[in-house]
Amino acid sequence: MRRWLEAFEEFAIDVILERRYGKRAALLRWLLYGLSWLFCAGVQTRLWLYRNRLFREHHPACLVISIGNLTVGGTGKTPVVEKFARTLKDYGRRVAILSRGYKSKKPPVLRRLQRKWLGLERRKPRTVHDGRRLLLDSRFAGDEPYMLAKSLGDVIVLVDKNRVRAALYAIRELKCDTLILDDGMQYLTLRHRLEICLIDAQVPFGNEYLLPRGTLRERPANLRRANYIFITKTPPEGNAALIERIRSYNRTAAIVECRHQPCYLQNLYDSADRRPLDHLRGKYIAAISGIARPESFEQSLTGLGANLEITRSFADHHRFTDKELQEFTARCSRRDLEFIVTTEKDSVRFPARFEGLEVPVYYLRVEIEILSGHESWDSLVRRVCEPAEMVTPERFFA
Repeated sequence: MRRWLEAFEEFAIDVILERRYGKRAALLRWLLYGLSWLFCAGVQTRLWLYRNRLFREHHPACLVISIGNLTVGGTGKTPVVEKFARTLKDYGRRVAILSRGYKSKKPPVLRRLQRKWLGLERRKPRTVHDGRRLLLDSRFAGDEPYMLAKSLGDVIVLVDKNRVRAALYAIRELKCDTLILDDGMQYLTLRHRLEICLIDAQVPFGNEYLLPRGTLRERPANLRRANYIFITKTPPEGNAALIERIRSYNRTAAIVECRHQPCYLQNLYDSADRRPLDHLRGKYIAAISGIARPESFEQSLTGLGANLEITRSFADHHRFTDKELQEFTARCSRRDLEFIVTTEKDSVRFPARFEGLEVPVYYLRVEIEILSGHESWDSLVRRVCEPAEMVTPERFFA
């Protein structure tokens, strides 16, 4: 069933991005196009209800910063969240990252029912990292929360679909004064003091259609809600045309241009084996990934001088099996390739141990680099890190 669902997901994505043709693909596109109008109406109605206070927003007595986007996947949000959380922590803030834990695995049903019946604990968010130690693996945390917790090392990361509950827990139990709402632009139940929206310079508004016909979660005009706009994956020629379009939707938001800067290669199964980027130059390699836009990752490898001989991509958030890796590494071995490269996000979904590895596997460590808008970034950090008044749990709800 899992494989069938992933195969259908890949087919649907190819149809949406117009990589599949034929009668079935055309019929599905028309069906999705009709549904996208209903989706748009639902999104705008929901925004109107919150804007006119017919739906309730919860106002926590601490700073909530939303980092999100208008499109589904592929904007490179996780490195931005990581940089922001690390910066705020270094400035003395007690930070918690709140994530919904997309595609994370729940604890076994019997265990959940047992704890509920015995009243051993109230329902609370899953704690991926409590600020001192890592408590969950990527299966139960979700790959992005786990990657953030592992990379940051001493920042609290919580997972719960109900992020109001996660926020209350972070304030009451963990004494946090700053909450980062990961992928939070569409999560309107929790009031955002600051709205940061990410836009991928390569495909700013996807294919310009809303879900499910396209990759837009809401209309580009809704960019007006953003206080700060980060343009990611900035090309060498800059973003003049894109900035002009952004300004037609939002005249006042500060714009920060940045790119995802590769740093080094890290062996997936040997922490002592770290290679500089020059190690890619002239090498014959393979790439494997399960992300929203694998072509962006593959282009970065060729841009670093690698000869990319074999590529294999899966659906976003795919969890790799031993069989899939054995088949892929055997294929790479037959072609006499020197090593395999994956993304850091994908690396947390590889098996913890993999026997019979014929070709070494590395992940590409990437960090965010600000190219322009340094003053806006510094202003944002100062705005957050000014002394805040004392947070009390009783004032969590307005």
